[in-house]
Amino acid sequence: MSLEQVPASERIHIGFFGARNAGKSSLVNALTGQEVSIVSDVAGTTTDAVSKSMELLPLGAVLITDTAGYDDDDAALGAQRIEKTRRELYRTDIAVLVTDATKPFSDTERELLALFRQQKTPYLIALNQCDRLTAPPTDVPEHALPVSAKTGEGIAQLKEMLGALAKDSAEERFIIRDLIAAGDTVILVTPIDESAPKGRLILPQQQTLREVLDAHANALLTQPEELTGLLASLKTPPRMVVTDSQAFAAVAQVVPESVPLTSFSILMARYKGFLKTAVAGVRALRGLPDSARILIAEGCTHHRQCNDIGTVKLPRAVQKFTGKTFDLQYCSGGTFPEDLTGFSLVIHCGGCMRTERELQWRMRTALAQGVPFTNYGVTLAACTGILERTLMQDMLLAEP
Repeated sequence: MSLEQVPASERIHIGFFGARNAGKSSLVNALTGQEVSIVSDVAGTTTDAVSKSMELLPLGAVLITDTAGYDDDDAALGAQRIEKTRRELYRTDIAVLVTDATKPFSDTERELLALFRQQKTPYLIALNQCDRLTAPPTDVPEHALPVSAKTGEGIAQLKEMLGALAKDSAEERFIIRDLIAAGDTVILVTPIDESAPKGRLILPQQQTLREVLDAHANALLTQPEELTGLLASLKTPPRMVVTDSQAFAAVAQVVPESVPLTSFSILMARYKGFLKTAVAGVRALRGLPDSARILIAEGCTHHRQCNDIGTVKLPRAVQKFTGKTFDLQYCSGGTFPEDLTGFSLVIHCGGCMRTERELQWRMRTALAQGVPFTNYGVTLAACTGILERTLMQDMLLAEP
């Protein structure tokens, strides 16, 4: 996969934050060497987050986001812009606070630093416009670097500092590679129905396939209808079978109990770091009363098909499993309510299009309000009666 094809959820997200006219947009343009953002002397020129996917050495594939000024005082839209900027932080892997080196720290900048620390987001401070200083800055704060978007001073060092932060905060994670060995055979069951994207596989299937190949194992792709014949043709059983969660019922009947079975969605929950929470959250499902409110959260935006998993298959399975009718609410894409008052459960998708940091924030938001949090794959496994089996004797719950 080329760097241009790396999905946004797998890129290092670098967010530039600060007050209006601190020079965020100019610094983003200087760092990227491109006209990513409009630059103007007028305060508040950037009114919405602007993102650019690119390769930035020494970091590699990144998504750089220029945000609106956090001190926006526009009576009609300022609060909304500030809120959107604050939410941008929830998916940010590294935050850059851009300040005007000729001015003392403001309350706005101190508030942003407090937010970085609260979210445990790695950050550095770019003391911009240092070319306007008559003398070198004194009392430079920790994690700070004098830079000039105008002259280019400090830009190379800024890239190096970002690279060091990315390296320090990076944790190697796997979807399946640490569960298999070279020479193993893994069957990937990938239904091709009306909800399958035309001409391609969905992202979790692509990523899992790539990791199987990276492990020098063998991947066999099939649809549920052909699974029986494929298993019969093998001289030795496969190391494991991974299926799309919506095919659990059919696949579980075919795969021998001796062969480990799980789903792309469950592996994705493990990869994103919330599988234990998802398993604990689904336990609450049976105990919910009739008409309880459940939020079904889709991480991406797509056209809903007539047999959509989130709005049709999942609700049908939940109703059959519990014998109850719930009040189902939906959100999708980058939207997720911070106030979950009245909800009894959140069922999230696999989250392949959301960063690990954003999914962790969504999970914490729910748990902080006492709302259980689970995902599609875990819920469908529970509704099918095979949850314990799909956890592969709790192997998947072990720290990756």
